[in-house]
Amino acid sequence: MILLRHARMKAAALATALICAWAAPSPAGATCGSANCFLVTGTTEGAVPEGTMTVDLSFRFIPQDRKLRGRDAVSEVLTPRIDFENELIEPDHHREIRTQNTLAQMDVAYGISRRWTLFVSVPFINDRAHEHWDDVGMPTESFTREDGGSGFGDVRLGTRRALLARPKNLLVGALAVKAPTGAYKLSDSEGRSNEPSVQPGTGSWDWLASVYYEHEWMPRELGFFLSAAYRLNGESDLEYRVGDEAQAAFGVQARTGTKAVWIGQIDARRACRDRYLGETVPSTGSTFVNFTPGVRLESDKGSAVYLFVAVPIFQDVNEAQLAPRPAVLLGVSHSF
Repeated sequence: MILLRHARMKAAALATALICAWAAPSPAGATCGSANCFLVTGTTEGAVPEGTMTVDLSFRFIPQDRKLRGRDAVSEVLTPRIDFENELIEPDHHREIRTQNTLAQMDVAYGISRRWTLFVSVPFINDRAHEHWDDVGMPTESFTREDGGSGFGDVRLGTRRALLARPKNLLVGALAVKAPTGAYKLSDSEGRSNEPSVQPGTGSWDWLASVYYEHEWMPRELGFFLSAAYRLNGESDLEYRVGDEAQAAFGVQARTGTKAVWIGQIDARRACRDRYLGETVPSTGSTFVNFTPGVRLESDKGSAVYLFVAVPIFQDVNEAQLAPRPAVLLGVSHSF
């Protein structure tokens, strides 16, 4: 597994890391954070026509309370605490119960030419209501639901280029950088540094690359799409590094009438373990695969509303972790 300490990237290194992420066993996830798989909505993937702006507002609701060890359900999930004050990883520090992720994001894209699009993604709500038993096995062991995190997230800025644009085929490549705009040093209810997985931000500069292909079998009636993305994460000034992440999706979409587009897709997320002070962090690392049906309703005035339900069909975690149950994504988009 290739884990780069600094967020510097060349094309060869990125390709090697991507292959490694898919070949290595059970890479990262978050101990108690959200599982937010790469999802194609049809409103933010393509190239925007020159001089056109698209604004997309989306909301995600992800309940995360399924207790797993590897692929198996268990009755107890013990996870470590990162003691940033003393620079320690404390194993089996708390017993996870539940995390409710409520996320809201605005995506704005502008077509600067026939093939080039600039975009920015602004996660303005990252709310993670979290419940666990703290200090497991100690006289001070206690239940708390006050150690979640909430706030403004990390902004992404990037560009997309239409590499191929024909009547029945569209191929788009994208590059982006994620800036550490979200808080990543929030304290828990006892005044100590909170878990990295429930912080609104990561504190690192990250690089993202993606590709999206769409083919129409019948004009505007039936088609399929493929997408893949990779995120190469940097390290925060706390010397914590969230694991790199690979994502992919395949789907079929069919139009009925003039407004409704029905979409069914398989989307997957696979990420590497987190690292702290150069050491791997236990209970980070996961592979999630969802079946995600949805519908997008379009108007003839450039607006659309959409709804998707992500249903887990495969979940595999390192050590013991909480995994998500079916999640809901809804949004609205408008071009002008």
